[in-house]
Amino acid sequence: MNIIEVENLSHRFSDGTFGIESVSFQIEAGSFVVIAGPNGSGKTTLLRHLNGLLLPTTGTVKVAGVAVHTDPRRARQLVGMMFQDADSQIIGETVYEDVAFGPENLRLDRLEIKQRAERALQVVGLSELAQRRPHLLSEGEKRRLAIASILAMDSRVIVFDEPFSSLDYPAVQQVLQQIVSLNRSGRTILMATHDLEKVIAHADRLIVMNHGRIVRDGCPEKILLEVEKFGIRQPCSSRMGMGLSSWLS
Repeated sequence: MNIIEVENLSHRFSDGTFGIESVSFQIEAGSFVVIAGPNGSGKTTLLRHLNGLLLPTTGTVKVAGVAVHTDPRRARQLVGMMFQDADSQIIGETVYEDVAFGPENLRLDRLEIKQRAERALQVVGLSELAQRRPHLLSEGEKRRLAIASILAMDSRVIVFDEPFSSLDYPAVQQVLQQIVSLNRSGRTILMATHDLEKVIAHADRLIVMNHGRIVRDGCPEKILLEVEKFGIRQPCSSRMGMGLSSWLS
């Protein structure tokens, strides 16, 4: 069953340039899809259409069978997005308030809000920091807080835009473990990155973008042999013929 359907999607910016052009694909529910490409290839522009942050110039995006432009509020409940800059998503005065903000906007009752927030914080290992000011967290903790905020909305699809940017090795492992666990629990994962090394071992599909178009789409092991001609670094283990290695121990 496809949770996302994109058909002939194009987006033209106000200066007349195309961010993406004639993009079509489907995402199966429960899959783990990596969207790779160099800076400016259209990855972020594409992802922002999945929950209505951008609307198409032409074409359609459907989430669970409903066009995003007809019900963007529904799309934002079903598709949670974690941006590259975690600070841009911090809203609450405390870690708990930040996670509770989304469910509050859904006008849920207080008990449901409390249960969702506490459950989400437990999943990402931040329960003990619930009353801390979010801006005092480490970069890795801020990414995990962003994940908790998405979980509290009960999103079926979680979109990550360069989630490992500026993180050190232990923080990368922490965030990657959360992402893999979410996928194993049944959530659909889409991740945009130009660095395949950290995550490709866990993906079941690789989409390569270049100049606003999809240029490759399929099994990661096969596509990795071609990625460098599109400005993407091939993972070392793949280059050495050793298969795909996980960063999780």
